[in-house]
Amino acid sequence: MQIIALGSDVIECVRIRELIERYGESFLRRAFSDREIRHCQSRRQSTEHFAGTWAAKEAVMKCLAAPARVHRIDAEIRADSAGAVQVVLHGTARERADDMKINSWLITVSHCREFATATAIALGPIARS
Repeated sequence: MQIIALGSDVIECVRIRELIERYGESFLRRAFSDREIRHCQSRRQSTEHFAGTWAAKEAVMKCLAAPARVHRIDAEIRADSAGAVQVVLHGTARERADDMKINSWLITVSHCREFATATAIALGPIARS
């Protein structure tokens, strides 16, 4: 595997809380998948989990050097049963990753009361000369 791209993001949790308070369900539906919403809302510190998911989506978008036609909602962040974070792409994000020959991801997400951060590494096949 070869590294195709690296993306990182950090966000203040209060920014996400303010967006949720101001726009409610409308913001959540534009920014997060149903699965992401259910996961974050099931957590005790839901705002921090939403912020971590947002940071992860942003890190993935940076890897994709996402043009405007690539939608954040198409980058889904999931935690498996062991808690490992995974990236699942849909729609325009999947098309962009295919164009870039990205076939897997490494991603890490961390948060505290004030900040959430994520780093994504897009991987692809080793280029042969």
